[in-house]
Formats: sequence, structure tokens, C-alpha cells
Amino acid sequence: MAVAEPTSMAKPAAAAGRVPTVIADDVHIVYRVYGGSQGRGSATAALNRILRRSPGGRVREVHAVRGVSFTAYRGEAIGLIGTNGSGKSTLLRAIAGLLPAERGKVYTDGQPSLLGVNAALLNDLTGERNVVLGGLAMGMSRAEIRERYQDIVDFSGINEKGDFITLPMRTYSSGMSARLRFAIAAAKRHDVLMIDEALATGDKSFRRRSEERIRELRGDAGTVFLVSHNNKTIRDTCDRVLWLEKGELRMDGPTEDVMRAYEEFTSK
Repeated sequence: MAVAEPTSMAKPAAAAGRVPTVIADDVHIVYRVYGGSQGRGSATAALNRILRRSPGGRVREVHAVRGVSFTAYRGEAIGLIGTNGSGKSTLLRAIAGLLPAERGKVYTDGQPSLLGVNAALLNDLTGERNVVLGGLAMGMSRAEIRERYQDIVDFSGINEKGDFITLPMRTYSSGMSARLRFAIAAAKRHDVLMIDEALATGDKSFRRRSEERIRELRGDAGTVFLVSHNNKTIRDTCDRVLWLEKGELRMDGPTEDVMRAYEEFTSK
């Protein structure tokens, strides 16, 4: 298949002999926001439009990702950086197959898995039950879950101050929930694992364990994408960085090259 080369200020090293896992070919993602009259009564008007199956009113388009092209390879850890609203999370959702492309294509080898701080866990169930359900949802067998269960709990660190794994998820702090999500996802080998800000939570010890686990996942021939606003985490974890700005791929290259350019841009 013919794929456009990434438009970038710095390109990654030659890809000879490497196996592609994700190819983004001129990807455009457009959100359509339907809006009617403003002010009092607009909710009733919106309900009437829904019942009539007609959007009505003005349609506003948000071009969240604009012509992004790149190829990711097995064994890479790729950071996604950019200012707020630059399209990082939208691009991950498109790679995961959760958002359709308006134009262009996304090709993946294997099943992409998206882990975000908003990933669904069932609040009324215990952490223990969520570990089981999360493992089953990722395709693990019950035997695999039993084998890895204690490692998941220990990795998350949520039992360090009590037996929280036996309590309902609604009793957890947001940080505890995010750590458990990451621990469940990281227990399985992934063809493509996408992490959206999950490492921003937790203490220094958890972040260190998480970064070590990402390196292990890369060693298992997977590909890891990491969205983070923590520049040190990107530097410590990733060997390549994609910099998005206003939905466009501004730069694609080795971590230190891209991070220096990005930090110069944000310091202005």
C-alpha cells in the first residue's frame, strides 16, 4: 500500500527490517456539533429535533486532526505531545478504532488497546472483581488472570494502606483507580498499547514501575503510545515523539530533538 511520508522537521531512523504496527495515512478527524437557538427553551427545542430525527439549527465542524501521517514500528515507545486541544487523545481514539476518519486511513497490525484515565471500571464492584472483568475484556483466560492477579494488585499499590482491593471502586480515589487501570492493562502483552495520561497519577515509585513496565512491553515486540504533559516522563520512557499542534503533525523524530523544539515553542 502506498503511504505518505510524515511531514516533519526531523524523521525517525530508517525503517529497514522493522515491522510496522500502525500506519496513519493522511488522517483527518472531524467532529460535528449541532447547535440550535441559545438561551431559555433551547433544551426543549433540541429534544423536539431529536424526536423529529432532524438535527436542525447550525452545524459547527471541529477539524481535530488534520492530515496526519506516520508509521509506528514494533518495539517503539512513542510519545504524543502538544498543547491542550492539539488532537493527541483524538488521534489515539482513531488508532483504537473508536473514531472514524473523515478522510485517510489507519492500518493496524493486531489489536490496539487504549488505556485512559477515563477508562470504564464498574464503581459498584470491588477492585478484585474489576481485575477479573478487565482481564477477561482484554482476552485473558481465567487461569491467566488467577496467575497474574497478585502481581496486578501489588503493581497498583492500592493495598499499601489497607485491603482496598476488596472494597467497591467507588471508595477509591481517582489516583487509585487510574493505577489499577494501568496495572490491569499492563498485565497483558499488547500488540499496540496506548496510554493517555495514566502515568500522571501516583507517587514516584509507581511512575518508576510504570516506566519499567512500558520498557518491558516494548521488549515483548509491542508498540506503546504515551500521551503525557510530563516532559520528564516522555524523556524517560519514549525513544520517538510525535508533536501535534492544532491537529497537525508539527514534528516527528527522536525524543530529545522533538522535546527541545517543543520546549522552545512553549516557552515563547
